[in-house]
Amino acid sequence: MRGMEEKIKKEGQILPGGILKVGSFLNQQIDTAFLYEIGEEIARLFKDSGVTKILTIESSGIAIAAAAGMSMGVPVVFAKKHKTSNVDGDIYSVPVHSFTHGIDYNVVVSSDYLTSDDHVLLVDDFLASGNALIGLVDLCSQAGAQVAGAAVAIEKRFQGGGDALRSKGIRIEPLACIESMEDDNLTFCQVETL
Repeated sequence: MRGMEEKIKKEGQILPGGILKVGSFLNQQIDTAFLYEIGEEIARLFKDSGVTKILTIESSGIAIAAAAGMSMGVPVVFAKKHKTSNVDGDIYSVPVHSFTHGIDYNVVVSSDYLTSDDHVLLVDDFLASGNALIGLVDLCSQAGAQVAGAAVAIEKRFQGGGDALRSKGIRIEPLACIESMEDDNLTFCQVETL
């Protein structure tokens, strides 16, 4: 998706520690017209995958997942980073390390919302080391759900998470792929799919 690369070039900011700030359009302030395009592109990429549900992790993935869900006409479920009082009954749970925040979360999904009948598309804003998506794959496994693949807005290929997931046979579709990122310079890579 050329539009994602252009947005990153124009509005993205490289921060110390391998962080790419895209808060002006993707995950703090959201460019809703662009979000619509993202949803349509994800729907196009996975139109023949039999997706029945989209799964993401709070909070930055929710807007992207919702846009894709609307375009695909399927429900969106998000894993909460903490079990709260409104999550009761049986749950699926897995520890996930956040690269951005540098902490571990025990993410949870109610068993009411993820079942063995589901064919799940995973959606997130970033794919770096892959911890969030690996956690979501684990939640699907606990539920007996099938994983159709994963759509991410931005893959930071140099951090290896996408390659690890691809080696497990998971289809990864990034809308932009960054090969390297240093100071004020980033290099986009060719997007590869499984």
